[in-house]
Amino acid sequence: MKNGVEEKVILELIEKAIEARKYAYAPYSNFMVGAAVLGCNGLIYIGCNIENASYGASNCAERTAIFKGISEGCTSFAGIAIVGGRKDEELIKCSPCGICRQVMSEFFDKSSQIILATDYDKYVIKSLDELLPCSFTEF
Repeated sequence: MKNGVEEKVILELIEKAIEARKYAYAPYSNFMVGAAVLGCNGLIYIGCNIENASYGASNCAERTAIFKGISEGCTSFAGIAIVGGRKDEELIKCSPCGICRQVMSEFFDKSSQIILATDYDKYVIKSLDELLPCSFTEF
């Protein structure tokens, strides 16, 4: 177990994130991202990035996965695996953008695991608090 999520679950999240990346719609940047989020209900929700010619209408893989979970009744998450990289190139360590971090702060604990993977067995784990210290939360 690494910081709360069992290693076999971490590997499953990475596998599902890699699979989700195949569905990315990224014709403008060719930067394809996949994410798999672990709901506190034990279910895994996947998402990919979806671009739009009007960049503001695009959506990141992380938020796609989180919103999918929320739309299916899960509003609390234990962790998320993220993979990304340019189409037909090796995966690189892909950290969530600021908007995704803020969304995570709404539905994750500060200790929730953010898994940044470049392969099934190559990853680093950060807590949400490490990625977004002093987050804007309820007041």
